[in-house]
Amino acid sequence: MQSKYYLPIFLLVQIIFLKTLAFFPAFVENYYSNGLYQTISKTARITFGFFSFSIGDLAYGILVALIIKWFWKRRKTWKQQWKNNLLTVLSFLSVLYFVFHLLWGINYYREPLFEKMTISRDYTDADLLIFTKKLISKTNALQHQITKNDSLKVIFPYTQEAVFKMNLKGYENLSKQHIFFTYKNISTKKSLFSLPLTYMGFSGYLNPFTNEAQVNDLFPMTNFPLVTAHEMAHQLGYASESECNFVGFLASIKNEDIYIQYSGYSFALRYCLSNWNRRDEKTFKILLKSINPGIIKNYQETEAFWDSYQSPIDTAFHAFYDQYLKANQQSEGIDSYSKFLNLLINYSGKESLSF
Repeated sequence: MQSKYYLPIFLLVQIIFLKTLAFFPAFVENYYSNGLYQTISKTARITFGFFSFSIGDLAYGILVALIIKWFWKRRKTWKQQWKNNLLTVLSFLSVLYFVFHLLWGINYYREPLFEKMTISRDYTDADLLIFTKKLISKTNALQHQITKNDSLKVIFPYTQEAVFKMNLKGYENLSKQHIFFTYKNISTKKSLFSLPLTYMGFSGYLNPFTNEAQVNDLFPMTNFPLVTAHEMAHQLGYASESECNFVGFLASIKNEDIYIQYSGYSFALRYCLSNWNRRDEKTFKILLKSINPGIIKNYQETEAFWDSYQSPIDTAFHAFYDQYLKANQQSEGIDSYSKFLNLLINYSGKESLSF
């Protein structure tokens, strides 16, 4: 067999291997997520966290330019040399696929937090209503404590760089309760591609190759601490979006700063309200009346921001990301974000959340 076939065949082998690996989450948890990955992620964060700008974004930009250049050079050879060109593309994808999973992607197959923390998966409408009312009470109290006026929106007094460092305290406090949420060697960056990310509808992402947490620096600061904490959870090796929402929320409310607490509680409350809006519009409207107007103004500010950037690009990338999640152990796709509430409500039944 000619060597040009090796890497394309290796791609198929990898896919079969990962499909098999999905049946052994305990093995992945013990030997990769809590073993090899810990060394990989620590080394990457120490190496790339030294730089104030995003090395990963810069590398992506160079890679995209090289790919475009390669396709342009071969634009006239596709009919005559389609086989060799296709094998080259498959070889590149094979290497990329391998490196992605080695450095981070195998975390998709680890043990779910539902099992790791013995949290129930289901909740009733009654559970959701009780939890939502507690969230409203807590978020109202924080909003009033900050603004001294129920009708004023919360305005963050910190820079984004300050929030990156302040989030460490929340993780430090959280790790005292759950050691597997210990976070060290910070590597959180403002994305160089914040504007494209905004048009695509994303608040941030983890670069799996450099282990840098990339945060969109354009959206309202009310959400910034929670989004940063979410991406930091990805750095810890939690691949599920719902789990990262959950971990990010816990790290935010465990923070000693009331602004960061507000970011966490208001985020969870917005999820609960959206859930009620789908389940029971009458209950949703009743709950909405009990929320301080200042909190609603923060929500409106966020909604107006994302509405101003809506485009077909947003729809297309969300459709693509939905399929990406489904292909990586998150069968609900984009809806997997909503499983955050399943974790949160049932966790709150067994642990104190400082309500």
